[in-house]
Amino acid sequence: MDMKTPLSLALVFVSVFAVYCFDHALSTTVTYDHRALVIDGKRRVLQSGSIHYPRSTPEVWPELIWKSKEGGLDVIETYVFWNYHEPVRGEYYFEGRFDLVKFVRTVQEAGLMVHLRIGPYACAEWNFGSVKSFSLVILVLSVKSKEMLRFLAKIVGLMKEEKLFASQGGPIILAQVENEYELVEWAYGVAGELYVNWAAEAAISLNTTVPWVMCRQEDAPDPIINTCNGFYCDQFTPNSPSKPKMWTENYSGWFKSFGYPIPHRPVEDLAFAVARFFEMGGTFHNYYMYFGGTNFGRTAGGPLVATSYDYDAPIDEYGFIRQPKWGHLRDLHLAIKHCEEYLIRSDPTHQQLGHNLEAHIYYKSSNKCAAFLANYDSELDANVTFNGNLYFLPAWSVSILPDCKNVIFNTAKVVSQRILAHTTTANKLILSATSWSWYVEKPGVWGNNSLTESRLLEQINTTKDTSDYLWYTTSINIMPGQSKEVFLLIESLGHAALIFVNKKLVAFGYGNHDDASFSINEKISLVEGNNTLDIMSMMVGLQNFGPWFDVQGAGIFSVVLIDPWNNKYDVSAEEWTYQVGLEGEYLGLDKVIHANSSVWIKGSVPPINKTLIWYKVSFLTPQGNGPLALNLTSMGKGQAWVNGQSIGRNWPAYLSPSEGCTENCDYRGEYDSTKCQKNCGQPAQTLYHVPRSWVHPGQNLLVLHEELGGDPTKISVLTRTSQEICSFVSEDDPQPADFWILNMGFGSRSPEARLTCEQGWHITSINFASFGSPQGNCGAFSVGTCHANILPMVQKACIGEEQCSVPVSTANLGDPCPGVLKTLAIEAICSD
Repeated sequence: MDMKTPLSLALVFVSVFAVYCFDHALSTTVTYDHRALVIDGKRRVLQSGSIHYPRSTPEVWPELIWKSKEGGLDVIETYVFWNYHEPVRGEYYFEGRFDLVKFVRTVQEAGLMVHLRIGPYACAEWNFGSVKSFSLVILVLSVKSKEMLRFLAKIVGLMKEEKLFASQGGPIILAQVENEYELVEWAYGVAGELYVNWAAEAAISLNTTVPWVMCRQEDAPDPIINTCNGFYCDQFTPNSPSKPKMWTENYSGWFKSFGYPIPHRPVEDLAFAVARFFEMGGTFHNYYMYFGGTNFGRTAGGPLVATSYDYDAPIDEYGFIRQPKWGHLRDLHLAIKHCEEYLIRSDPTHQQLGHNLEAHIYYKSSNKCAAFLANYDSELDANVTFNGNLYFLPAWSVSILPDCKNVIFNTAKVVSQRILAHTTTANKLILSATSWSWYVEKPGVWGNNSLTESRLLEQINTTKDTSDYLWYTTSINIMPGQSKEVFLLIESLGHAALIFVNKKLVAFGYGNHDDASFSINEKISLVEGNNTLDIMSMMVGLQNFGPWFDVQGAGIFSVVLIDPWNNKYDVSAEEWTYQVGLEGEYLGLDKVIHANSSVWIKGSVPPINKTLIWYKVSFLTPQGNGPLALNLTSMGKGQAWVNGQSIGRNWPAYLSPSEGCTENCDYRGEYDSTKCQKNCGQPAQTLYHVPRSWVHPGQNLLVLHEELGGDPTKISVLTRTSQEICSFVSEDDPQPADFWILNMGFGSRSPEARLTCEQGWHITSINFASFGSPQGNCGAFSVGTCHANILPMVQKACIGEEQCSVPVSTANLGDPCPGVLKTLAIEAICSD
């Protein structure tokens, strides 16, 4: 038997989406009608995915976009991040990770389209929602915000100058103004309604020549398209019969927050939501996120949004394909593409098939149609009859029939491969007897640029977001006869604070993502005479959502002493001295040019479990070309820099609640972000992404600032070197959707077990292969009572290849037990 035949077929399926590439002509017209976006006079059914360019680095953009294209996307969506493009009013930055033009051109070079969500408010769990602090009050309260219009005009002008709109031969087919304003509009009354109309008029006046959208904005005025955001949008109806049904944010998972479990959305539910949307008239759909990436530096919003913005997306934070999510959605996109000629011609016809069972049929002619069969019951599987044929529908699933007869995809039947684990190698950062350096900060005011006020200042307005840190310092005088034992009650708007009395740490308090405020009630011992109280107030990402989020504030707002007789002494109105930032920030200890500064103390063993300490060490880059990660499990809370580049905030000491997670998540039934959580009782994040382009051969500089106390000698640098993958496919699983597209019709074809390594990796071993009744799950397969030993055949077909496929049929694999439904199970190792 020649097992190379299925391999050659597998090489075809990788490029099947090439036939759907966007043809970037000299000029492309983009309009819309009630069914779809209309591109050069033709209605299109479009799959889109969010990739935010600053959450990765330019050298990986081509690979991310290529993987998106191979996953079946037509469009890449991105926000534009105002507060980093215009850090100072009138001064613009479009370099490095923020090179918007380069990103859009990279999408264009891949043959895909762009949805540019200019905003300029983005939310996106980004610091201040991407709004620049100098215009917050103007933006929210004024109907005609000159600042907002000025930035919109800047971005639109830049795109026109670079000829990036579709009418100029560019890839931009859609633009967005504002973002989910409907959710806060009520708080501003009539002014909010007027603002929506003004924003729409401002956008239209910029003459982009492509349609504008307002997401989640029911009162978006014509011709602005109002779109849906959410976990499900099948029931969404646009606010005008002339507008198409569009879904701009389908959450592929959810974002991580420090102190919370890790969210996970099963792909069966995600695929169900997408299929239901197209079943019921949708024609444009976007995954938020398709690649989430990393909140480098202080870009993470808040409060307490984690540095990782992985989002459980089809492409993970490091740029690796996440299976089976990527593969199952790819198969879904293929199936929907095969229905496109039907979806664009008419509205669907509804047919009830039973309780919580229905079909929607799209007709091309009286005898040609495509159909979606849905079982939206959250518990009961069902057998249904449609067009005289019997079909099995698992609970909470949709089957797609491009010819109203043959099922080529069911959302609950995952036949794409799974990735069990990635193997990493580690280099311990214990390099030599003199490799470590450190600098310990002293609590309180450290410079001559402090300020003094007889009141407690709000933190954001004081720091102007130039630092996460603000020192509050005052003196407490204990007269003879006064109690030296008192309770110290401190109340904060957020987000965390270290409390020092007479330069000794006495307490640490913090909030959480849902409520950043907190209070500290600590018994302290004072001395007769003067005592110092130093409070290090720390922000962990500025608020990025909600009405009046610009005035919610952060920092200390009340300090009270309570003696044993319950007498209260409010020191909030006493004289306070304020110092913005850390001394180490002022000294530039995170910068490479100060690596040899005399302030660093050198030694063979650094102090551990100390608060407010800086560490410096050199490390060798692990071999390979892939991304790196720092394992910071041994640290408490702080920030880290590699060769002067900030990899973000870390807080491994903040553990999530021990309850609320499940080992076996049931995808059936409506999903929310708390349904299928993982890692209860663990930190939200321990591994921190270091892009490969940020390191170089030889010695690299790692600088850490530790706020609580940790052990830096246990830090390791990691890289992925291999992955364990598996496939589990039965004889009765749907036949490959790409087969029908390539053949433009139906015929006899077996389902396939497909194995695909990361780009550049190859299959190095087959650990298990059985056709019959294999037992167990991926990673723990065993031979069943029915077994055909096909290991040699699979090894011959797959070892040394980047990808391979094996048809699941007795004609290819033999028949070890006639009359019994058989399954093929394969486990393999891919290595770089």
